[in-house]
Amino acid sequence: MVTLSVAKVNKLNITEIPSSDITRPEQKRLCSQPRQVKIVSLFSGCGGMDLGFLGGFKFLDNLYEGLPFDIVWANDINEFACKTYKHNLGSEIVCGDVWDVLDTMPDSADVVIGGFPCQDISVNGKCAGVNGSRSGLYSAMVEAVRRLKPKIFVAENVKGLLMRNNKASLEKVILDFTRIGYQVDYRLYHAADFGVPQTRDRVFIVGTQPGTNFQPPKTILSKGEHITASQAIADLETIPEDELINHIWSKANRSPEQGDRCLKADRPGYTIRAECHGNIQFHYSQPRRISMREAARIQSFPDDFIFQSKLRETERQVGNAVPPVLSWHIAKAILRALNQ
Repeated sequence: MVTLSVAKVNKLNITEIPSSDITRPEQKRLCSQPRQVKIVSLFSGCGGMDLGFLGGFKFLDNLYEGLPFDIVWANDINEFACKTYKHNLGSEIVCGDVWDVLDTMPDSADVVIGGFPCQDISVNGKCAGVNGSRSGLYSAMVEAVRRLKPKIFVAENVKGLLMRNNKASLEKVILDFTRIGYQVDYRLYHAADFGVPQTRDRVFIVGTQPGTNFQPPKTILSKGEHITASQAIADLETIPEDELINHIWSKANRSPEQGDRCLKADRPGYTIRAECHGNIQFHYSQPRRISMREAARIQSFPDDFIFQSKLRETERQVGNAVPPVLSWHIAKAILRALNQ
């Protein structure tokens, strides 16, 4: 396997470790505290949000410390995503339709997390809102929270949920969680502000039981300090294709919109999408589209996170994922709320 070097980004206030100590995918993620906070994870995908809650990984020369969360149950419907999840997180995941497997959940959990499908809410989607067949799956998360009664839940979705045409959808989501006894906070997070080399905006809905006070994490980088595409992936530019490390790319011809978009070396990468059908953005200096390893870097996945699928399914998994580094900052805030 090619040994991947890491870009030098030292502005982040994260404990550093020697590169030789990077956790390997076949090892369990290291945690500096006892795993005592039980998590149930829905719509887990390949595990981006879950990895952030576990911590114990390295990204661009920075260690994101292990956190005391224990994922006791996880679910996704995509078999390829489930293989990637199990390979990298070392945890079991129930593969199947969420409504068919809810009865296999444990009796309780401290935290419920999940990024419910966004296709009907996204500006690139069908604009059906939460009445759509995919985004309407948020109701499964409502049901899981109702059954498990966690102290906190975290639901992630696209920026489009805050658009005027989705106002009714947002109100319905909040009302449904409020009706089962939760105080709900929602806000938009810009991933680049938290050390992710990507201009990705996502909504996080956090619900708390009475007596639990959630304070959103503070940003750690201003606009002029954001990690650029070249800082994130420059060391991969001339490495030949290597399927073992997911360094493979689409040969699709140029096409309109994102299919013709090119990274800019001196700014963060554009939002990595899941449904671009091979038309992922072009490299800023190479005559090709970016590789899946480069896309994973832009999503803040560590280099030892290996996707267990071919190009198209890997593209889908990377684009659907919650950036692990952003998730880690959310998880730290969740932990502070639980420890109060």
